Amino acid sequence: MRFRLTDDQRALRDGVRQLLARRFDREALWAAVAAPGLDRALWRELGAAGFFALRLPEADGGVGLGLPEAVLAFQEAGRVLLPGPLVATHLAAGSVPGAATGEVVVAAVDGGLVEWLAEADVVRGEASGAVPVRSVDPLTPLHRVAAEGSPAPVDTGRAGGPLPAMGSPDPVAVLLTAAEQLGTATRACELAAQHARTREQFGQPIGAFQAVKHLCAEMLVRAEVARAAVYAAAVTADPVDIAAARLLADEAAVLGTRDCLQVHGGMGFTWESEVHLHLKRAWVRAQRGGANTESEDVLAADLPT
Repeated sequence: MRFRLTDDQRALRDGVRQLLARRFDREALWAAVAAPGLDRALWRELGAAGFFALRLPEADGGVGLGLPEAVLAFQEAGRVLLPGPLVATHLAAGSVPGAATGEVVVAAVDGGLVEWLAEADVVRGEASGAVPVRSVDPLTPLHRVAAEGSPAPVDTGRAGGPLPAMGSPDPVAVLLTAAEQLGTATRACELAAQHARTREQFGQPIGAFQAVKHLCAEMLVRAEVARAAVYAAAVTADPVDIAAARLLADEAAVLGTRDCLQVHGGMGFTWESEVHLHLKRAWVRAQRGGANTESEDVLAADLPT
């Protein structure tokens, strides 16, 4: 099957990209890193542009589009590392007053972790007793909560390790996370190719060396396979397709940003480079509900016995 974007879908994608280029460019990204916190003015502008209300019916004040269009918007958000509880607020747009317009920020308990809990006006799920943990991503503050019947969470100082089960994740949330991961994977390809073309060693661009070519080619293949899977899952909305898309998108984002770091060498770990921020965000997203084990279980359950 071929999943081509329509003219309207391309216009939507380009419109979101232009909005983010204007309001969350490289300068704004580093300003957010230097002074962490949610930009409420940007959040309301996203709401006014219909980012959170994309899938709401027009009769309810929404844009009246579908899951494929939401995936395109979230892919662009992932591409620029847009901070904030985007998925949780988008999912709450039809049930929490003010969420659709960006006047209210919504966080959700997801796999034992809550992103942006301190900034949220509304929290969906039980977050009592949550403790802050140090996030590897400076743009994603985290709290950890315990599953029902589990001991109270202990602050380990980092967001890693196995997480308590918190129930089945929303398939739409899983897919939108995959779309964000796809955005990071495609951005990693862009950054790697740009650096390989301009960085010179031994009198020629490093992109001329076979090892670098292989890294860039592998990144592109993973990103394009993930793109096909994510777009297909957005059309079918089948939980099995969504699980497959999430696995491929997580892999494309995490391995792609690691390979991008390899292309950049030591420079990729410095604070003037955005590459390491993409890797850290990919790690944090990969901890959300629908991660590897959960998606693998969904696929395994669908296998014929």
